[in-house]
Amino acid sequence: MKFKKNVITAVAAFAMAAGLASCGATSTPRILNIRVWNDEFQNRFRDYCTDWVKTNDDGTELLRDGTIVKWNVTPNDGGAYQTALDEALANNADAKADDKVDLFLFEADAAKKYSSPKYALPLMDKDSKTKDGLGFTESELADQYQYTKTIVTGSDGRMYGTSWQAAPGLYVYRTDYADEIFGTHDPDAVQEQLNTWDKFNAAAAIAKSKGIYMLSGYDDSYRVFSNNVSAPWVKDGVLTVDPNIMNWVKQTKTYTDNGYSHKSVLWDTTWQADQTIKGKVLGFFYSTWGINFTLEGNAEVKDDAGHDLLNGKYKVCQGPASYYWGGTWLAAAKDTDNPMLVKSIMRDFTTNKSVMKRITLEKEDYTNTVSGMHEIATDPNYESKFLLQNHVALFEKSAAGIDMKNMTAYDQGCNEKFQGAMHDYFSGDVTFDKAFSNFETTIKTYYPDITSVTKPSL
Repeated sequence: MKFKKNVITAVAAFAMAAGLASCGATSTPRILNIRVWNDEFQNRFRDYCTDWVKTNDDGTELLRDGTIVKWNVTPNDGGAYQTALDEALANNADAKADDKVDLFLFEADAAKKYSSPKYALPLMDKDSKTKDGLGFTESELADQYQYTKTIVTGSDGRMYGTSWQAAPGLYVYRTDYADEIFGTHDPDAVQEQLNTWDKFNAAAAIAKSKGIYMLSGYDDSYRVFSNNVSAPWVKDGVLTVDPNIMNWVKQTKTYTDNGYSHKSVLWDTTWQADQTIKGKVLGFFYSTWGINFTLEGNAEVKDDAGHDLLNGKYKVCQGPASYYWGGTWLAAAKDTDNPMLVKSIMRDFTTNKSVMKRITLEKEDYTNTVSGMHEIATDPNYESKFLLQNHVALFEKSAAGIDMKNMTAYDQGCNEKFQGAMHDYFSGDVTFDKAFSNFETTIKTYYPDITSVTKPSL
């Protein structure tokens, strides 16, 4: 199914008084400051905001009415984005109008941190008399996946962000290697071989006998385990490592020692090379954005005629458990001087089914509209140009199993620091006891309010 990328349908209209403007149309010119860590939302803004006009030589962008859109991009390496964002938000009240942060983005792991009146405006007003939020209604958000709303619900019960994405995860596998290991690459048949961790581990042994890695490295399966924990990382100041995360430790150590993985680290050159035509890895756990952004980009190798060698060579199945990985939320900065303009953008990108369906059909991003994704999932004519498969149907099934009840504001640091500490254990450089001791020292520095850390048994 093909769509003309330059054909822009009208986005939902909104203006504070008349209700007739769309995606930024206002009565007087202004400056809209948006903080991001990469160009993903910038590209979505240019493609799907009907009032976007052009980019100036100095990098600023104009909306149709003359509003200047300024992008402040701070790469996320080493936590630099959050550091810069926190400083800007802390000074937002006293900043000049043209310098105030208006709209900012954050990732899933930081959702509980920024879902607070300390940083953002709530989506909904406290009540009909207290107009202290952006004025969203429950009906406007009714078609969004529940987990994308739960994750940005603050301690006061109100939402502080909204997303155009949902990010359920799947297992993406090479069809040629699946044929060698299972005798088939049919997604239903492969899923039958991988629908439990016991079966997954058994398949890893078979793959090894054929010179194929089951996973690339240490971090590949982490999110599948960490998203299915039975309790939060921290409660009443006490940090406890969930048994399911310890299952990841045990599995990863076994995979490393038995040669079931390539001993890569997430995002390193080995991990990226393993996704190319020359890679010898059966598959990768990836969520929605990972397939159309990262995997497809890493796998893009063309022959002399310009044909993609790996188109159709990767397929997806659900794997042993439902999980999510990542996603991006939009938030209206506390003390923004453009709250209604920000609301207009947030509403157009995250509650307009027609816009979100277009993003899925044109960009293969899985978007935050339950009814819209079901329509594509059940469309017999739809398939991914990269996977040659209706991956939306499988993402829809995975999304239904996502449960975020155990997520806390400590998740980002705990996930990152625990994985990092365990790398030394997996590689054999330190014992588990030493690796855990290193984690304990690091995490207490990172979160000074953690009073104690309970050591798990291996």
